[in-house]
Amino acid sequence: MNIAIYRRLAEFLDTLPGGFAPTSGDADINLLAGLFSEPEAELGPCLSLELEPAAAIAAHAALPEEETTQLLEGMAAKGLILSVAAEGAPTLYRAIPFAFGIYELQINNLTPELRRNLEAFWSSQKQRQMAPTIPQMRVIPIGESLETRLEVLPYEQVEALLQAQEHFAVAPCICRQRARIAGHGCDVPEESCMMFGEWAQYYARTGRGRAIERDEARAILARANAANLVLEPSNSQDIAFLCSCCGCCCGVLHGLKSMPRPADAVVNDFAGQLDADACIGCWTCLKRCQMEALAADGDRVMLKSERCIGCGLCVTTCPSGALKMARKAEHPAERIPSDLLAAWNTIRQQQAQPAQHTQHLHTLMH
Repeated sequence: MNIAIYRRLAEFLDTLPGGFAPTSGDADINLLAGLFSEPEAELGPCLSLELEPAAAIAAHAALPEEETTQLLEGMAAKGLILSVAAEGAPTLYRAIPFAFGIYELQINNLTPELRRNLEAFWSSQKQRQMAPTIPQMRVIPIGESLETRLEVLPYEQVEALLQAQEHFAVAPCICRQRARIAGHGCDVPEESCMMFGEWAQYYARTGRGRAIERDEARAILARANAANLVLEPSNSQDIAFLCSCCGCCCGVLHGLKSMPRPADAVVNDFAGQLDADACIGCWTCLKRCQMEALAADGDRVMLKSERCIGCGLCVTTCPSGALKMARKAEHPAERIPSDLLAAWNTIRQQQAQPAQHTQHLHTLMH
């Protein structure tokens, strides 16, 4: 194994959103070597977040176009890069972050070796100083939790987000898939992560998910509400994906739950609001909340605002109407990037700033 090739790839991935933190020992190199062949690893840093044809990437790499195309197609099939195939136009390719990107695309590829390499990677990452960045995901409320009295922007409301899309796909949640294989999963539906646009087409084309229609997407969201799942789309106005997350398997929610103030770590313009006098003490909301933001207080509940991430799960099943959603004035909605690429570029710019605090991928994901 040519360690230098994989080290260059690791350094390149570390410049992408979310980074790829180095490890003590060679856990990071072993992980990449299990995913990328040496020619693929050498080609990886020649891609960018911008979509480019094989001819342009071949020029960057100083390789023949035919050889480059074969490598790119193999990498796209393995979920190491994204390919976009439009009829009558050359296929385009782009690099993707390790998370959320390469890791999530290893659906149905969680071999024992890959699982061991992932665990070794996450458990041995070095903590380092990084500038704070916007997250790649945000939280939006369950649609039924938003009252008509509230002013809601289109990208804050799940139905409007669905209406803006033309291509839909659904795929298994790799977090629940990995937990199930490890023997400690939950009984929440596994097929619940949705993709849109070019991502939906890629998932369907490569067999990682199946194409669906808008009505089935709505049905999946209704099932998510019934299963107490938090809606987490890409942190963009035009969303690329929408995850339905549980607090027991989802790396992001698990990380948030371990924080003393999850409300400060999420992008969401809404939060729960409690009318304690209207509470009848049915305790339904205690079972629904993934963040333990609600607790028994005598014969009623109390709301810990610092733990509320604004998912709306408590609101949709509150029989007395004691719980409602309210807009957070201190979080201006206009900061949401226009699309996923804009979000990625913003994150890369922020990552390049002088370090201000410790940020560790293991903390965020697992």
